[in-house]
Amino acid sequence: MNVGAVNFFCDYEESRGNYLVDVDGNRMLDLYTQISSIPIGYNHPALVKLLQNPQNVSSFINRPALGCLPPENYVQKLSETLLSIAPKGLKQVQTMSCGSCSNENAFKAACIWYRNKERGNAIHTKEELESCMINQAPGSPDITILSFMGGFHGRTFGCLTATHSKAVHKLDIPAFDWPTAPFPTLKYPLEEFVSENAQEEARCLEEVEDLIVKFRKKGRNVAAIIVEPIQSEGGDNHASDDFFQKLRNIAKKHGCAFLCDEVQTGGGSTGKFWAHEHWGLDDPADIVTFSKKLLSGGYFYKDELRPDMPYRIFNTWLGDPSKNLMFSEVLNVIRREKLLDNVNESGKVLLQGLKDLQVLYPHILSKARGKGTFCSIDAPNDAIRNTLVLKMRNKGIVLGGCGEKSIRFRPALIFKPHHAHLFLNVFSDVLAAHK
Repeated sequence: MNVGAVNFFCDYEESRGNYLVDVDGNRMLDLYTQISSIPIGYNHPALVKLLQNPQNVSSFINRPALGCLPPENYVQKLSETLLSIAPKGLKQVQTMSCGSCSNENAFKAACIWYRNKERGNAIHTKEELESCMINQAPGSPDITILSFMGGFHGRTFGCLTATHSKAVHKLDIPAFDWPTAPFPTLKYPLEEFVSENAQEEARCLEEVEDLIVKFRKKGRNVAAIIVEPIQSEGGDNHASDDFFQKLRNIAKKHGCAFLCDEVQTGGGSTGKFWAHEHWGLDDPADIVTFSKKLLSGGYFYKDELRPDMPYRIFNTWLGDPSKNLMFSEVLNVIRREKLLDNVNESGKVLLQGLKDLQVLYPHILSKARGKGTFCSIDAPNDAIRNTLVLKMRNKGIVLGGCGEKSIRFRPALIFKPHHAHLFLNVFSDVLAAHK
């Protein structure tokens, strides 16, 4: 591990709720939560109690190879947890261990589905079985996955071809020749640029369709389109509900699987459990990937994307039942404490406060945006952004950056309005003193 990415060392035993404690005993309000992966805060009593229950010990000691030897209650547990919050229209779930491997295997599932659709009722030929072993067609088909500039889908080998957020992720790694479409660059405030933003989204959608047709003419069909509801690592880039509705229709028109990456946006921080729910679609996606706040990883998918043979989507662990056990308690807390309502309430305070601050400090802040507490704001450049993040940390507030110059806010679901006011007061002081 290159330690250049390390910010500071933490004392997780002393961390509580919304507050992260470092090894020197400094207690900091955390609005970044381990890159948006702590759902209900640090050391939540409900999770501590669950871990202390002797009946749960076996789940944490014995990690099974789930694809071969799942525990007796695993199907029931999945029904009570992940399948209870499954996105609309998706009744199947495949568990994984992280966001990158979730997207990686979702790519595979989409490609398998696409090729089976092309074959019709035919079975795999001897030529396909033999040619795939030397990475040649027809067994290794020349199909593609369309992604967007600014998107981030992981750092594993296949996902890197679909990732376009920072050069450091991709440098020196071979990539597939897959189509990359522009993602809308919206102007803010949105209400002042309705026409311009509509034209920008129309331009990007036209380019998506042009790329699908262009690659088809080259014999390199687009099997799937992958997109984030909010491009997170790439700079918290938003698009309208209308954009995503039309993008979904393009995927259907051209027979592409529509893959919605909710690794960072899923889990409730946008005010709905899934960010794509904001689009208002009855058939929002064919595959939805998840991780982070759901504590492990995986993807939901339609029945027709179920693999046609065992071992096609497979690895040793395929997730972790102990994480699913913890997630069951996370869901109980979310429902019992009505945390999605809390996210919406706190998010209104946070976003309005950011908008007020950008009016006071227009030379430092711009483009306040967000859904729920999934908010962000821009600095003039990366140097000023990084300085502000560091100054805030020295004042006891943990923030994160994304894109070229954005500050992103990713608090836990238990982040209350008074925490938002506390942050805004400190941020106002730092901005006032910024030279």
